[in-house]
Amino acid sequence: MSRAGLWRLWLLLGFAACLELATRTGAIARTVLIPPSDMAVRLAGIFREGSLLDDIGTTLLAVLIAFVLAVSTGFLLGVIIHALPRLRRALDPFFATYYAVPFFVFYPVMIAIFGLSKLPVIAIAYLFAVVAMIVNTLNGIDRIPRVLGKVARVHRLSWADEAWNVKLPAAAPNLFTGIKLAVAYAFIGTIASEFIMAASGLGYSIAYAYNNFDNRTMYALMLFVILLVGAINMALYSWEKRLMARRFGR
Repeated sequence: MSRAGLWRLWLLLGFAACLELATRTGAIARTVLIPPSDMAVRLAGIFREGSLLDDIGTTLLAVLIAFVLAVSTGFLLGVIIHALPRLRRALDPFFATYYAVPFFVFYPVMIAIFGLSKLPVIAIAYLFAVVAMIVNTLNGIDRIPRVLGKVARVHRLSWADEAWNVKLPAAAPNLFTGIKLAVAYAFIGTIASEFIMAASGLGYSIAYAYNNFDNRTMYALMLFVILLVGAINMALYSWEKRLMARRFGR
């Protein structure tokens, strides 16, 4: 593990130790927060019992679908919008204010379109994630050296070949930023939607535990989400570092 990775690990362990001490000594009431060790024990119990595995699977599937759709269509739309400067100038103000829109107000519309299923949850998660990918794709393409575009024209690459073989590798740093944001936004959109508008999933289970004063289950599931998203982003970060090292010969 790198020195930066060790620092991150020690910081997380130190933070967890401080929370453990504060909750065990009564500095933070257990009605507000339970010790992290209790969260971990309850989380292990959840997996051992298997009582909430269906809800966890439902959420992870919705997140995966929203994430894959957001990354793939976000990159494609970013390339198309970049190739149309007038369209980009028209859309830039909307991108700048996009995340100020409360997407959950569109849930009744989503139900009218998709019916009472997981599709409205996936749609909201997709809408949360896709613009982050579009914006970072645009920023990445903006930073591609012009000489690469000239090389593509010299070799008479098609639009699709240029996007895949030139723009995608050259814009990789910004694309990874978009991918990491898409992961986070897909989880936010899915779990928040389930929290208030679904009858299954992690968000629903967290809300159910909260409404029934089951703090141990609520915090255990929250810990699971934090650990899972953190592990995914750390894996993406490590992958990004390896690709950048290979690209620049470091």
